[in-house]
Amino acid sequence: MFQTTRRRLALWYTAVTALLLLLFATGVYLYVRNTLVERIDDTLNHVVEVVERSLVIEPINSNTSQYRINVEASFRDNTDTVETVEDDHIDLEWFSPTGQLLWSTLSEPLDIPIHVNRTGETVHVVRQRDGQNSSLLLRQVTQRVEVGKQVLGYLRVSHPWFEVTKPSRQLILDLAIGIWMMVLSVAASGWFLSGKAMEPVYESYQRLKQFTADASHELRSPIALIQTNVQVALADLDAAEVKDATLSHYRQQLQVVERLTQRLGKLVNDLLFLARQDSGISQENFSACPVDALLMEVVEEQQLLAAEKNITLTFNLIDPPTTETKPEILENWFTLSGNWNQLIQLFTNLISNALRYTPPSGQVNVELARLETTNRSSGLRSSHPQLQIKVSDTGIGIPTEAIPRLFDRFYRVDPARTHPNGSIKTENTTGSGLGLAIALAIVENHQGQIQLESTLGKGTNVTVTLPITLEK
Repeated sequence: MFQTTRRRLALWYTAVTALLLLLFATGVYLYVRNTLVERIDDTLNHVVEVVERSLVIEPINSNTSQYRINVEASFRDNTDTVETVEDDHIDLEWFSPTGQLLWSTLSEPLDIPIHVNRTGETVHVVRQRDGQNSSLLLRQVTQRVEVGKQVLGYLRVSHPWFEVTKPSRQLILDLAIGIWMMVLSVAASGWFLSGKAMEPVYESYQRLKQFTADASHELRSPIALIQTNVQVALADLDAAEVKDATLSHYRQQLQVVERLTQRLGKLVNDLLFLARQDSGISQENFSACPVDALLMEVVEEQQLLAAEKNITLTFNLIDPPTTETKPEILENWFTLSGNWNQLIQLFTNLISNALRYTPPSGQVNVELARLETTNRSSGLRSSHPQLQIKVSDTGIGIPTEAIPRLFDRFYRVDPARTHPNGSIKTENTTGSGLGLAIALAIVENHQGQIQLESTLGKGTNVTVTLPITLEK
């Protein structure tokens, strides 16, 4: 239990820290990426300003106010500008006012329409080389160059997008490695810190369990002595065959004491069993247990109580399939590895509960079957068969809201509840509230499962599934 709690604490600590680290890494990545994009846009706009200042604008003739750009003088003869853009991996394109490409530093023209944009935009270019398509991402700024209201042309500046993607990918890789190392470190530290945090709780729990076990053990002896002395006194009274009213009243009081000591002794034994299961000091050896014979014994013992309440108690065995012919398997068809005494206690609790909450003329049925799972792909039987035991009754049922808490220790459903017809109250329905808790502990000790379904006024079905793991 404590190891499970420790794992959960460490897992939650690691998960929360990993989430925070992921959010932090995402913020860092977005910040760095936006910074790279802004830097490229600033560089492109700066290049646009430098090129605009270096443009040679000439009048078309002396008689008109029309101008044109001298492409030769502006670009081909301006080696400083060309060298600057080549060093920065920047490409320039100059277009006429009608959109015709007049000059470019690109080896191949870009088939992209002109879109004036000073804030920068990312474009995707598809080129065909040697019969194969290749994609290219560019960051571009396009500026309209004009004098007054006359448009002289368009200047487009492009920058390869890998200047952003390459450092971004490297940053993602670095952040991923860093986060992974941090998560591993946090997981290790979380496991260590959760262990430290659980130490005082574990010590307190161990002291409580030890106290319960010691107290239960110490109470068994005086309770047994009281019960023995009461039984001796009752035997002496019966032997004397006295009929005095005072002694008869004395006998009744002794009988009450005997019943109370029996109930108290059962409670102490239940507490001792649970304390041993919780502390892990229960070291009962498992052996081959034929569950069919075990259930027959329990059902036979409970037949007396069923007869007193006029309840029909039946036991059904689901026979092996006719396809199974191996003698060694058929001989141990209902045999599993378990603790005989614990399984007796388990099914005695379940069947006695069914009888206790079933009104006269009701029915309680116990069914034993072996589950054989098959692999659909190969058609072979599973190597882990299970035994399924069902205890069904036609009793008063259990309210739906009470079912989730039935296996809690000392939890009892309202003892005043009655049969649906309103005329028959359940007798002796009050107990210690440990029966189903013990049943759950025994099932878990055998690595099985227990499920309970109930409908108020119709009955209850308890299904126990136990794995068949015979000792070698």
